[in-house]
Amino acid sequence: MRRLVGSVLRKELTDHVRDRRTLSSSLLWAVFGPLVFLATFQLMSNMMRDKPLELPVVGRQHAPSLMAFLERQGVTLKEAPSDYEARVRTGVLDVVLVVPEGYGRDFSTGRTADVSLIMDSSRTAARKSVQRARMMVEIYSRQVGDQRLYARGMAPELAMPVDVEELDLSTPERTAATLFNMLPLFLVMATFTGGLQVASDTMAGERERGSLEPLLLNPAPRGALVAGKWLATVTMAASTVLVSLLGFVLVVRAVPLEELGLKARMDAPIVLGMVLAVLPLTLAASAVQLWVSTYARSFKESQTYLSLLTVVPTLPGMLLAMSPVQTQTWMFAVPVAGQQMLAAEVMRGEALGPLPFLLAAASSVLLALVGLRVTTGLLSKEKIVFGRA
Repeated sequence: MRRLVGSVLRKELTDHVRDRRTLSSSLLWAVFGPLVFLATFQLMSNMMRDKPLELPVVGRQHAPSLMAFLERQGVTLKEAPSDYEARVRTGVLDVVLVVPEGYGRDFSTGRTADVSLIMDSSRTAARKSVQRARMMVEIYSRQVGDQRLYARGMAPELAMPVDVEELDLSTPERTAATLFNMLPLFLVMATFTGGLQVASDTMAGERERGSLEPLLLNPAPRGALVAGKWLATVTMAASTVLVSLLGFVLVVRAVPLEELGLKARMDAPIVLGMVLAVLPLTLAASAVQLWVSTYARSFKESQTYLSLLTVVPTLPGMLLAMSPVQTQTWMFAVPVAGQQMLAAEVMRGEALGPLPFLLAAASSVLLALVGLRVTTGLLSKEKIVFGRA
């Protein structure tokens, strides 16, 4: 029995390792997630690096003290063109400060002096410049307000009876884990995408090529044949998960998280926890994929069904995003969702005992046994082996 399972496993792995399509599809997904994270954090790092703010101004002669303050803050002032509104709409300019003629009169008499920021709120790229310009003007306004209160013998605190102080108890690791909350999803999806080609070809593909029937005519238990093909699928899926996780580790070490005020731990205990959380799911995912591939009428139909099956890992994340829930121990026993939540807890650095890992692994093993049992039963039906009309 073991020798037969090993023979089938070696045959399937040899065939699919030689197949460039299988390897390329598995490796593509394995590196896709890490590349997305690398690009995202590099973009965030570039956005966090403050460049000198260039602020076009209309009527700068009406507010000399404001202009002097902005220049002391490192803002580069320049005259705004006559068609500044059109240039803001087209994205040539991010923001323009307009100082009206009556600004000096209102300012000198102690009244509120109005200025305008011309912007296009629909342009995401301009938002940072707009926020910085608004913040500079607000800081200047508060300073002038405090000076006016002092001049009248009043404490500036009278204008602010309540001051809200925020105390953030999150650690840099937990904040980073929030940004890395897509990492468990990518790893869980890798358990489905890694073995997709193998599962589809080893059942539906062989039946379409006419090689499945002669294989079943051999005096060998169908369960052994299914087990060998299943282990080959598990091997490819597990390899994809491990390569993807290695890619994420390299990304965390390459990205300058310190510049973003973050700290992500991807040391040996965290990596081991991620492996223990996600890797058992490859058992269930591969068994279900073999089940679907065996039931499908053709290789093309199998590819369609298995591609739709890869959407399953995204559903728990979507539901949790729309309706967040407090994690309960029993939730770790829910296939797919349990692995995602467990991996997320590991990323956050939570202290977890062995029970969550055992529940997640047990549910995967149970689902795998059900899938293998059903697949073995399907191979005993002639209409499945010879194909359905």
